[in-house]
Amino acid sequence: MSSAQRSPEPRWSTYPNRRAVLAITHNTTAATRLFDTVGLLAGDPRVRIVFARTGSSVFDTDTGAYLAEHGVREISWREALRQRFDLAVSASYGGQLHKVRAPLVVVPHGMGYNKFLTKEQRTKNKEQRTKNKEQRTKNKEQRTNSVFGLSPDWLLHEGRVVPALIVLSHDEQRERLRRDCPEAVPNAAVTGDICFDRLRASLPLRPTYRRALGLRAAQRLIVITSTWGADSLLGVDPDLPRLLAAALPADEFRIALAPHPNIAAFHSEYQFGSYLADAKRAGVLVPENVDAWRACLIAADLTIGDHGSVAFYSCALGIPLLLSTAPTHTVDPASPIAQLLNAAPRLDTAGDPATQIRRTITDHDPNRYAEITARTTSVPDRSAELLRAALYRTMGLDEPTAPAEIDTLPLPPIAFTGADAHVVQVRITDRTATLTRYPAERLRSPDAPPVPNTHLAVETRETYRRWLDFADVLLGPPGADTPTWIAETLARLPGCAVAAAPAPDGDWLVGDRDTQLGVEGPYSAGRLFASIAYCASTQGQPLSDLPGEWVIHCADETFEVSVTLCKPN
Repeated sequence: MSSAQRSPEPRWSTYPNRRAVLAITHNTTAATRLFDTVGLLAGDPRVRIVFARTGSSVFDTDTGAYLAEHGVREISWREALRQRFDLAVSASYGGQLHKVRAPLVVVPHGMGYNKFLTKEQRTKNKEQRTKNKEQRTKNKEQRTNSVFGLSPDWLLHEGRVVPALIVLSHDEQRERLRRDCPEAVPNAAVTGDICFDRLRASLPLRPTYRRALGLRAAQRLIVITSTWGADSLLGVDPDLPRLLAAALPADEFRIALAPHPNIAAFHSEYQFGSYLADAKRAGVLVPENVDAWRACLIAADLTIGDHGSVAFYSCALGIPLLLSTAPTHTVDPASPIAQLLNAAPRLDTAGDPATQIRRTITDHDPNRYAEITARTTSVPDRSAELLRAALYRTMGLDEPTAPAEIDTLPLPPIAFTGADAHVVQVRITDRTATLTRYPAERLRSPDAPPVPNTHLAVETRETYRRWLDFADVLLGPPGADTPTWIAETLARLPGCAVAAAPAPDGDWLVGDRDTQLGVEGPYSAGRLFASIAYCASTQGQPLSDLPGEWVIHCADETFEVSVTLCKPN
């Protein structure tokens, strides 16, 4: 049967006790919060949910792929405006929301409503477009201080309040709504913050998230978070993730980046990935999953951020915070985020970041900003209960008998692998060696203080040719006939002094052009001993003098290894 002969699809809500819901998506950022919200309805067989994109956001480039990954049913915006629904849910403004044929519920897609954001005013005819200069100036001044989600610019259409329900997370937002758009106050309800409640619910699993990320107990995870725009962390200091990674001891610290999805959406995933290539080479974790920041935040020991929601959520969870930039002019002065920007300490990029970070973590008082962060939600841990009740009430359907629950966050889908090239400092006392490693990207940071007595150790999976050319120590993959691989590799790399790789039995072989050693001990200790062998050789001690028992200290780990002299083939 051709498409023209198919019977029209029956409207779901024409069946008894059924409801049709439209999930309105503006971009990926809004979609992430939208899933938290409609997830409260999705398990109800009486409810049918379809998604539609307004096409009104410049950041909508990757939203279709994000929705497809979640397996939702998507219809065109034109079709969405043609049909009637029992409920429409949006996590943003923009587009022709006033034309939606359903009671509209709008939820925030961040930590409340904080940012100033102007909305382009569309005119209906030439006469309106040619208003006098004074009126245009007045309108511009009014829109300059337009708080996204709280002002008439966003809430009204031709004097009518568009949303049937404006979801707020805290009572203070109702007061700011009363200040900016009093006619919308009767349509507002405080139901809490479901994103924050999920973060809180996941806190007991912090050791599990850290383990899934591949973090050791003593390793400190730093989350760098950036919202979008010229005033954001990456907008002001785009090289900060790489520079910070290059400045910190690689075995003591790990860094994860939580960028706003709008950044990649605007530039493209390809270009944003290329721009971050050096940061990734320095060991910075950049999850492809746009929701992974939440698990990283639970696992974090410190957050470096800006005026975005992630930095505020982090602080509200009791995680130490340093601000890289604090553009107070971009947010409502009465908002909680503005207060945090004025109170939180700044990262001094001209100083030693390791010292600042250690001090901030050690001196941290989780109650320092409690008065500010208490404004995250008026009803902690009750968002699922209150929001679900509001949604069912709006669409006129009895709630399921089972209570609404807050879900914990899924485990992160990616783990740290670290940098593949390191600047290594070795200090040897008798048969004890202490190693400190930095990402090799430090060599490309002219302002980084020099680390004395170092060399370059490079993994063969590193693709940056310069590190291969400059390598003093080359670390290879496991495989058969490791002695031959060492000899042939050093023959082809005249500038390299030591090569090492694990043999099939798991022990490492370390060798120069004259001698090869077997290293028995923990797997990760083998690559470290390769640096010890290089350091000893530069101090005039041949590899043949190194067999015996060794103790290796690296960050919080201590290894004991047994070194033997390999017989020549």
